[in-house]
Amino acid sequence: MADIIEYKIFGDDMQLVEIELDPGEGIRAEVGAMMYMEDGIAMQTNTGGGLFRGLKRAFAGESFFITNFVQEGSGKGHVAFGAPYPGKILPIDLIQFNGSFICQKDSFLCAANGIEIEIEFTKRIGTGLFGGEGFILQRLEGHGMAFIHAGGTVIEKHLEPGETLRVDTGCIVGFQKTVKYDIQFVGGFKNALFGGEGMFLAKLTGPGTIYLQSLPFSRLADRIISASRYQNKGEDRNNFRGFMGGIFNDDRRF
Repeated sequence: MADIIEYKIFGDDMQLVEIELDPGEGIRAEVGAMMYMEDGIAMQTNTGGGLFRGLKRAFAGESFFITNFVQEGSGKGHVAFGAPYPGKILPIDLIQFNGSFICQKDSFLCAANGIEIEIEFTKRIGTGLFGGEGFILQRLEGHGMAFIHAGGTVIEKHLEPGETLRVDTGCIVGFQKTVKYDIQFVGGFKNALFGGEGMFLAKLTGPGTIYLQSLPFSRLADRIISASRYQNKGEDRNNFRGFMGGIFNDDRRF
């Protein structure tokens, strides 16, 4: 049984979660996620269960190490963790999901001590090769609170048995273990090449709850890289194209 913790989520688009710990209680988090902690809380960085556990996390695209924060002082202590980019922090009560929840590999933020963070191998080769999130997902197991992060706006959907939803692969945050996950070709030559949504979509089949995000980190990173390349082209501001580009990008220098 995981530690029973109290929490508060602050902010709107750049959120943080503050965890309240009683003496002896603890929380585990990704390395670098902590914002602040009060006196009496001890920080312990380790592999979270041996070399093999660390290697599994590294294989899933996460840090080799994980950090535990334990309240060793008297009374209550507080520690806070921040979201890595604009979006929402989702509290996941694993008890409501029968002790297991699947999420994309980079969405985990923190969880009460006693929650295990495992890797989840997809059942089909096609899902791993074309899923957009790699061959491995994360599985959170235990009976307690975990916190995951999603980019942009979050939508929660409940699928009935046999009900399906096709989703851009990067927009999946997480889903209940009862939901089946597969990859589907969009179909059509022009759709595949010019549709702008990629050649494959994720097919989610109920029953179960799913969480979707409007701004996957990969999409945000692509926009930043694209903008950076544009700025580095060094267009001539004396020609018409360069001038108009400066107007619409609001980056003219007079």
